[in-house]
Amino acid sequence: MRVVLDTNVLLSACWKPDGLEALLVNLAIHGHYTACVSREIWSEYSEVLLREKFAALQPRTVELLMALKPHVCVVEPETAVVAASDESDNRFLECAGAAEAAILITGNLKHFPEQWGPTRIMNARQFLSEFPVYLAA
Repeated sequence: MRVVLDTNVLLSACWKPDGLEALLVNLAIHGHYTACVSREIWSEYSEVLLREKFAALQPRTVELLMALKPHVCVVEPETAVVAASDESDNRFLECAGAAEAAILITGNLKHFPEQWGPTRIMNARQFLSEFPVYLAA
């Protein structure tokens, strides 16, 4: 299954290493699903997670990014999107379209449409509720 992770999912994984978002990131690292990114998204991950205001998390963020990087599928979106309420979130919809992702996981559901083409938008709890097989992984 191809999945796009919003930056806030990675940030939450760093804040709460035992939380649902951390579980989702670890599932991607261990190959239970394919995390898809564009170059712009990977740049955003790095820029946001390494901001000075998150300095206390930096050891965890560096570790997470280094562990995730070899396991992502990089796609090149060809179509610009203007559908999310926060303009920067359109990059995630563009990536989902290019990757033909089944799911886009975010902590900010209100910023996204409920669905984008074949891609369903959900949060970590919804994903793990709908796909409980990942809890057993």
